[in-house]
Amino acid sequence: MALIVPVNFPAPITITAHVSARRRQFSVSASLSSSRRFDTVAVDWVKETANFFEADSRPIMLFDGVCNLCNGGVKFVRGNDRSRNIRFEALQSEAGKKLLQRSGRAPDDISSVVLVEKDRAYIKSEAVLKIMEYIDLPFPQLAFFLQFVPLFVRDFAYDNIADNRYNFFGRSDSCDI
Repeated sequence: MALIVPVNFPAPITITAHVSARRRQFSVSASLSSSRRFDTVAVDWVKETANFFEADSRPIMLFDGVCNLCNGGVKFVRGNDRSRNIRFEALQSEAGKKLLQRSGRAPDDISSVVLVEKDRAYIKSEAVLKIMEYIDLPFPQLAFFLQFVPLFVRDFAYDNIADNRYNFFGRSDSCDI
C-alpha cells in the first residue's frame, strides 16, 4: 500500500496503524488535514436551470438515451400524450446533467427515469406514476390505483427492471429521440 502525495502538498499527513492479535488483522488509515481551506463554489442548481421553465412550464422527463427500454418508454409516452404535456431530455445531455443536479442527483447518474417539474423532481416509480398522470386515459386512473402499492414495493420492482434493462432490452449506440 502506498500513499502518494505531491511534494508541495500543504496539508500534514497523519498515518495510524492498528494491529489486532486476536483476529490477525492489520489496518492502516491515513488522513489529510489542512489549515488552508480550498475554495469551493456552491451552485444553486434551481437558479442555474430556471431558464428551462421560464418560457415553457411543462415538466421534463429525463431518460437514459442509449437504453432501448427507455427509448421505447419515451415513444410510448409521446404516443399517449396528445396534449404534449411532457418534454423530454436524455440524461447524458448537458441539459440532462444540469437537471439531474437540480434534482439532487449526481450528474452521471443514469440509474433512474426522472421527472422534473418547476418546483419538484420525482425519481423511480414515483416518476413513472407522475408521468402516467400527465398522459391520456386510462393511465391517470391506473396511476391512482398504483399509488396505493407501497413505495418500497414499487421501487423494488423498478430497481430490478432498471438494473437489468440492458440485459433484457439491449442498448443503442445513440439516442433515438
